[in-house]
Amino acid sequence: MIYNRDKDFFWQKGGELMAVTIKDVAKVANVAPSTVSRVIANSPRISEKTKERVREVMDQLGYHPNFIARSLASQSTRAIGLVMPSSTDVVFQNPFFPTVLTGLSEGAHSKQYALHMTTGKTEDEIFDGVVAMVQGGRVDGVVLLYSKVEDRVIAYLKERKFPFVVIGKPFKDDENTSYVDNDNFKAGKEVTEHLIQLGHDKIAFIGGNLDLVVTVERLLGYEKALRNSGIHLEDKYIVNDEFLRESGQDAVEVLLSLDQPPTAMVVADDLMALGVLNKLDEMGIAVPQDVSIVSFNNVLIAEMARPPLTSVDINIFDLGYQAAKSLIQIIENPNEPIKRIIVPFKIVTRYSCGHPKDYKEVLV
Repeated sequence: MIYNRDKDFFWQKGGELMAVTIKDVAKVANVAPSTVSRVIANSPRISEKTKERVREVMDQLGYHPNFIARSLASQSTRAIGLVMPSSTDVVFQNPFFPTVLTGLSEGAHSKQYALHMTTGKTEDEIFDGVVAMVQGGRVDGVVLLYSKVEDRVIAYLKERKFPFVVIGKPFKDDENTSYVDNDNFKAGKEVTEHLIQLGHDKIAFIGGNLDLVVTVERLLGYEKALRNSGIHLEDKYIVNDEFLRESGQDAVEVLLSLDQPPTAMVVADDLMALGVLNKLDEMGIAVPQDVSIVSFNNVLIAEMARPPLTSVDINIFDLGYQAAKSLIQIIENPNEPIKRIIVPFKIVTRYSCGHPKDYKEVLV
């Protein structure tokens, strides 16, 4: 019989609780067991009305599909492998990653896929982890949460013809690689133009590791904006490090020690920008009165910073969601064409940018 206590349902037979099966769900929903199986697989052959009824019964009975058994039968794990960057500091400190993981989780859950994560302290550890996932049959496809200038993981996955999607534009052969990204070149160009329009011509760039394509693209956009405006590109105004708060602090010390320090800074990540703000505050330098700052990612700390940061909203959640959705399409249809998805961005203006002091004096 079915026992209902405070809306908790379970089967009871001979005084013992029994595991709920597909047949039990089918009996209560008044459908065939095969129909329940198709609902679990989200088959298009089943009407939405029937799916809704069956899923309601599954919830009532507390039925959970045995994905291990289904995997053995279908040769599918119903799991997606996530390849994280090699620096564990970046993974655990930068708000980008929890947000993109939320998007990935949402996209995977909507199709009843699980997530399997791998990372490591070194490039070799990451590569070995990917090999173990692929050759061990642990996942049906892989999402790389970064894009590097040189990456043997991508070369390995292509050689194995294993489904994968990159979050970030591949450095080479992007026409034959599925990826989800923003137009980081355009974003870098537009935020630099924003500062130029305010009257700045001494603009620094604080970026992440140059081995990451996102850093290269944003830097190229910054350089393009300067050239278009006839502003001389100063190599000493370009500082690159890891996407960490401490990196932003270190970059400020370098830039403000110059004979002609910049009046504005393009910072390639909000966490780095927080470090920039902290160091400027320690030095008694006001933002935006003395130095203007624009940043990227528009995570919560950008809004909560003092002053709140002008930042590029890159729709991090959507990057993850679209990556999971695209990979599942490729997994379920090997003939699916290469996917190149560009997620739109927008500049969210707040209070970290203003006219340079000498420009304001000219206006007066």
